[in-house]
Formats: sequence, structure tokens, C-alpha cells
Amino acid sequence: MKTVATFEIKYQQYLDPEGKLTQKQLPKFAEDADELLKMYRMMSLVRVFDTKAIALQRTGQLGTYASCLGHEATHVGIGAAMRPEDAFFPMYREYGAQFWRGVQPHEVLLFWGGDERGSAFSGPKHDFAWCVPIATQCHHAAGAALAFKLRKEKRAAVSVIGDGGTSQGDFYESLNAAGAYQLPAVFVVTNNKWAISVPLAAQTACETLAQKAIAGGFEGIQVDGNDVIAVREVMENALAKARSGKGPTLVEALTYRISDHTTADDATRYRGKEEVEEAKKKEPLIRIRKYLTSIGAWDQKKEDKLLAECAAQIDAEVKLYKDTGKPPLGSMFDHMFANLPESLVEQRAAALAEGDHHG
Repeated sequence: MKTVATFEIKYQQYLDPEGKLTQKQLPKFAEDADELLKMYRMMSLVRVFDTKAIALQRTGQLGTYASCLGHEATHVGIGAAMRPEDAFFPMYREYGAQFWRGVQPHEVLLFWGGDERGSAFSGPKHDFAWCVPIATQCHHAAGAALAFKLRKEKRAAVSVIGDGGTSQGDFYESLNAAGAYQLPAVFVVTNNKWAISVPLAAQTACETLAQKAIAGGFEGIQVDGNDVIAVREVMENALAKARSGKGPTLVEALTYRISDHTTADDATRYRGKEEVEEAKKKEPLIRIRKYLTSIGAWDQKKEDKLLAECAAQIDAEVKLYKDTGKPPLGSMFDHMFANLPESLVEQRAAALAEGDHHG
């Protein structure tokens, strides 16, 4: 029996968990300390935002919220690699990428507070809103990428999905279309080891999730998702390939969900404390901070100043969120159809009448 095809999955990392270089040569952008500091500041802002958002939810001032604790390097690396003309198709916790692209923290709070005005966020208007249904954003990204190709536009579509989402049919269908039509798309799988309470081992028998790209006929690559330098470089290369007409890439970012899946979840019911504590030792802010300190670009005084600035900025955003006020009752119907079907016209009238009744 002869072998008709062979494949390989490459892995990229520049910073180990101790913040030490694993390669002699850094990407060009990483040789600029100011550029690394810019990414670190954004990661820190996201961390402060995440902590505040959870506090708001726990005190009844926010609805169910999806934490991004531990994902900061993956998300900021994605955002830093993209161009404004590219299109972003997030899941529901990629705040670092969205903040980098201009979304404001108070807009995220509005969304999780049940106010759809949060979905009319700042930043590129062609970016899609948060996608709670699993894997449908991959279809959206493939469709946009097809439009870019047909229009001969040098743009790329980037979608993000979790490890559990790769079990959805929508995910595979999107990969197949992207490969068959050689679409300018980058599919990022944030492998945080848990699909709510389901561990990765129960999701798939694949050695990597990156190899799922092979069935689509294109490249899959694995990257240390806690290393912001590696994530940005891998994304920049994948995006450059997509924009130049060389087809899609699947990027598997290896990270860990340190928090609960959402504030409606209790992760202590299905995973051990030891596992989480071990993951905390490898989390993304520690390693980039240690590296910046080792090259003389960071110290404790600068850290304290940064955290104070982030806290003040997020407090101001929380105030904007609280001062926005409740949306009009009828607004829940306003953006569903250009012309409301008769059944929804009736529902809208009934809702408004009930609202008037209760003042």
C-alpha cells in the first residue's frame, strides 16, 4: 500500500511561560518595545474591564457576561494583526480584538446589559456584532470573504470560534467553502480546553484542531495563544496570504479559560482547582510583562501607573453605560425586519400597551 498524501501541523511560540525567548530572531514588530508596550497596555485594559464587568453582573447591574480571562494575548494579537478594511466576525468574548479595532467598553456593557444599542458599536462598520449561536459566524465570514474575492478587494475576513464550536456542522461547511473557493479568510480556533463543561478530549479524537483545515484543503497552524507576539505574527502571515489571493488559513490558538464559561456557569463543578492554578502560571500577561521587564522597558512603577489609568478609563466607561438609560420598550422590534410581519406588529402593539399599563 502506498502513501498518497502526508500532512504536518507547525507550532509557533516566541515567549515561554517565564517570558524567556524560545527563538533567537523576533518578528520585526516585536523588536520595537513601544509596539509591545501598546499590546501589553491593551491586554491590561481588557483584564481590568473583565474584572469590572463580572463585578457589575454579580451586583445585578449587568446581565449574563462572558469573561475573557486568560484569552487576552489571543484576542489582542488578532486585533493588532488586522487592518481596518478587514472584517471581523467574533464569538462573544473577543473584547481585546474589538477594543483594538475601536469598539468602546461601555458598548460591550450595553450589549450584555440587554441593550441592543450596544451592537451599533464604534469601529469599522463592516465588523459583525457578537454571535452567541455557535459557529454561524464562520458562515458569515466565508460569505464576506467570497464577496471580497468577487469584488477583487484586498481584504480578509477573520472569524473566531472556541474548541467546542469546531464540532458544529457550520464550522466544517465554512472550511469546505473557503478551501474550495480559495477565499481570503482566516478561521481562528481559540482552544481554551473546555466547551463549557465538556473537556477537549470528549470533543474530538484529533491530535490538534489545526489539522481540521486539512479536510478543507488548506493550511492549519498551531500557535501559543498566551504569547501575544506569536499570535500576532501568525495572524499577520495568514492575513497577508489571504489578501494576496493565496487562500484561507486555520489558526489554532492554545490558551486556557481561567474563568467560568460565563457568569451563569460554575466551573468548579467540572474541573479541579489544581488544573486552574497550573494554567494561571502560564497566563498571557505574566510572560509579556516579564519579557518587557527583562529588556528594561517595564518596571513596577510603570505597572502601578498603568493599572491606575486602566481603572480610571473603565470607571468612566461604566458611568457612560449607567448614564445611557433604558432603551424604549418598542426598540426590541425595531431592527428585526425592514417591514415587520403582521404578527410582530401585533406583538409590538401588545408590548407597548402592557408597558403603558405598568407605567
